[in-house]
Amino acid sequence: MNQSVVTTSAVSDGVGRALEISLRGAQELLPQDEWAKKLARSEATGQPLRIKLGLDPTAPDIHIGHTVVLNKMRQLQDLGHQVIFLIGDFTSLIGDPSGRNSTRPPLTPAQIKANAETYYQQASLVLDPARTEIRYNSEWCEPLGASGMISLAAKYTVARMMEREDFHKRFSTGQSISVHEFLYPLMQGYDSVALRADLELGGTDQTFNLLMGRHLQQEYGQEPQCVLTMPLLVGLDGVDKMSKSKNNYIGITEDPNTMFAKVLSISDTLMWDWYTLLSFQSLEQIAQLQAEVAGGRNPKEAKVALAKEITTRFHSAAAAEAAEQDFMNRSKGGIPDEIPEVGLSGGPLGIGALLKQANLAPSTSEANRLIDGGGVRVDGSVVSDRGLKLAAGSYVVQVGKRKFARVTLA
Repeated sequence: MNQSVVTTSAVSDGVGRALEISLRGAQELLPQDEWAKKLARSEATGQPLRIKLGLDPTAPDIHIGHTVVLNKMRQLQDLGHQVIFLIGDFTSLIGDPSGRNSTRPPLTPAQIKANAETYYQQASLVLDPARTEIRYNSEWCEPLGASGMISLAAKYTVARMMEREDFHKRFSTGQSISVHEFLYPLMQGYDSVALRADLELGGTDQTFNLLMGRHLQQEYGQEPQCVLTMPLLVGLDGVDKMSKSKNNYIGITEDPNTMFAKVLSISDTLMWDWYTLLSFQSLEQIAQLQAEVAGGRNPKEAKVALAKEITTRFHSAAAAEAAEQDFMNRSKGGIPDEIPEVGLSGGPLGIGALLKQANLAPSTSEANRLIDGGGVRVDGSVVSDRGLKLAAGSYVVQVGKRKFARVTLA
């Protein structure tokens, strides 16, 4: 991650602090010197900068991996800048080709409307809704019409579009690319023109689209935006990016007890990346905590603190306290500091077979007996159904009071 900060004699303390906050956990800030100049101008004039984040409502719910960029928006919002939460109701009709090896099926207007209704409500758990501008890109994309779309398409070449990695790979391997997919980065870039954005945020998979915004703003005679990319959050399994399809995620609408237990299930190593990307504690506070753990403090205490912070954000402090107590009561002291890591293949896998293969039970019949007796827990919840099947993902499995394993199903 890019943790460097511009330090020149021309940068005031306020701008230096804003740069440090901007760069915290960031993958890349382009161009960093331009962002420093924008911050300095804002400080001198008192005019807030316009900071844009666009999300397509492709699903009704978001998980905490999506909140990495929302956290950054909130940090910049707290500095006094104007954040714009953009719902891509028009671009969802096209489908984002980023990272795809095939054409993404476009959503229907009804699906987009249903998903969009929940997006801002969930984002408001991180952003301050009273200081957030919410927009829909259908406002300016639909009025473009056919002539406007042709004029926009004329501002970028096919050759440059084919430099995009996913398009290049699909073309070189003979996979189809629909012409309408070229419109997606153009429309996302045009959003920045319509909003006169000073900075656009996104994941590392969005770099091409974000830079398109800079290009089009210059084409339309505007000062180009800067681009800030954030890493993709690694999920509960400690391997892949957080994803519902990988079942290694924490949904921000999950109940407090489940959320708390899932945070505690991550490894001690992954915990520090989560602190950087998800916690609102300062880098100094995190560094102090990390030093204390290195000096002998129980890492579980740091993980509990993170679990409580995240649960509090999406629920309440009282709910987080209750979730901690519930977890401790149910697991009789919680998850041990060190538990075996077990990798299994063949998911979805029945719970009985999983217990046997993970050496948590000597046989499937004994596993079923343990389940019937209420002695098996998955992520802190008692398993009562012998027929339970676990999909690919990472789970903390407990048998009795003392047997634990972190099982990853591939």
